[in-house]
Amino acid sequence: MATELNRFSKTLTQEVTNPAAQAMLYGIGLKEEDMAKPQIGIASTGYEGNPCNMHLNGLSVYVKQGITANNMVGLIFNTIGVSDGMTNGNDGMRYSLPSRDIIADSIETVVAAQWYDGVIAVVGCDKNMPGAVMAMARLDRPAIMVYGGTIRSGHYKGQKLDIVSAFEALGKKFANNISDEDYKGVIQNSIPGQGACGGMYTANTMAASIEAMGLSLPFSSSYPATHEGKQEECKKIGAAMKNLLELNITPRDIITKKSLENALTLVMALGGSTNAALHFLAIARAADLPLTLDDIQAISNKVPFIADLKPSGKYFMEDILAIGGVPAVMKYLYSKGMIHGDCLTVTGKTLAEDLAEAPDLNFENQKIIFPLETPIKESGHIQILYGNLAPTGSVAKITGKEGLTFDGEAKICEHETEIITMLSKGEIKAGHVVVIRNAGPKGGPGMSEMLKPTSAVMGAGLGDKIALITDGRFSGGTHGFVVGHITPEAFDGGPIALVKDGDRITIDANTRQLIVHISNEEMAERKAAWIQPEPKFTKGMLGRYIRTVKSASEGCVTDEA
Repeated sequence: MATELNRFSKTLTQEVTNPAAQAMLYGIGLKEEDMAKPQIGIASTGYEGNPCNMHLNGLSVYVKQGITANNMVGLIFNTIGVSDGMTNGNDGMRYSLPSRDIIADSIETVVAAQWYDGVIAVVGCDKNMPGAVMAMARLDRPAIMVYGGTIRSGHYKGQKLDIVSAFEALGKKFANNISDEDYKGVIQNSIPGQGACGGMYTANTMAASIEAMGLSLPFSSSYPATHEGKQEECKKIGAAMKNLLELNITPRDIITKKSLENALTLVMALGGSTNAALHFLAIARAADLPLTLDDIQAISNKVPFIADLKPSGKYFMEDILAIGGVPAVMKYLYSKGMIHGDCLTVTGKTLAEDLAEAPDLNFENQKIIFPLETPIKESGHIQILYGNLAPTGSVAKITGKEGLTFDGEAKICEHETEIITMLSKGEIKAGHVVVIRNAGPKGGPGMSEMLKPTSAVMGAGLGDKIALITDGRFSGGTHGFVVGHITPEAFDGGPIALVKDGDRITIDANTRQLIVHISNEEMAERKAAWIQPEPKFTKGMLGRYIRTVKSASEGCVTDEA
């Protein structure tokens, strides 16, 4: 590969003279005139086993066409994906969060080893996006993320459905509130085809907020997977990448403290997933930027929750496009001084310049986004709680619809499957604070999501009558009075490991405290009697994950000593 190949990139400065590499490039079909062209890695998380990802390899072909049309060489490679929807509620979920870091590692490995001048990631399900962006931050060469798009809503008997509808149907079945015919009807019609889960769940949360951060083209998070705009976006990527190369703009020019604040501002405004806290902590660390749970709380304090979107609301991500898409929402927030407009984006322009072309929100013709003056909640729904149950922090999702405080008796579950059994037997009662522990990054391992338990609780009619706390995490589809990411986790002897059935627990979003009402002396006695459990895995990927993963309050990263 000649020096000309590397003429644009900040990071690719050394001379590369490898005749074997040149011979191999001829072997894959390149011509002599291609040897001086920039090579762009196109990382696809496409695979057939998940609606979120089933179409991504096809979109990658459109991306490659756009790269070729702009006199560059596009080279498609694949990395893994894990379906959060399919693994929720079973042991496969242990692999979901670790897959984020495998995606980051694998994209970094291929792009760095192959000496690509830039990278485009075509991504779908929840962990794909933060994994790709973490790799982009590490590599720091021109990069663009392409979101595969949201799924269209399913339909059954006049009702719009999505993945959460299927889980909630299970709770209705436990409560004898749904017929066998309708249960099957909901299951068979919730997912109509390709695309990521349709509400403001983790995939759409991360896609929208990464667009706000500047690493996707405008409207990338707004086009559904089957919308003609998605193919057009992919074809435009080539021109955008050429522009980044010529302007020498890399991810660390785009990922800044201000752009992280923009991303988190959009998360709060749209009522996004609590997983965003975990992922942006990790993205910031990959970019060597300071970001803490307290920084996230500061954003939540000043940004009202204004979107009536699933899971706590009634609209779907596909409905956002009809009112102007995510750019219209950002333009409104920018007009109110809540977005930093001077941040650079992958268009080569500032965010303010991008938003000047965006449509305006019309509050008379749409009821999805509320004015800041009359929000659903005056501050953000993501609340960082501390206290003697979470000395180093926890993440709560409190939209205000559940109330702001909960006080009740602990009901201990050592594994999330226990709550399903308890629900089916009627053992979960109003006033319980269900404690699911040993579900953290080390203890799970993998910090499982609790969509199945929380959806079953909702379906059973207990969503406003109980609370659920865990050292695991929650799906973006979760709603109800829930607190996750409790640190230290039970595996490390955190206080959540010491709670007993019947202990009184208070969750207070006003004071941002998570308290178990036992004395310090009693806590110390319980800790002295506690014995750390053996790790569930000592070998393989999960064994390595247990040994290397940081706490949830540090983003669950795995590449730090």
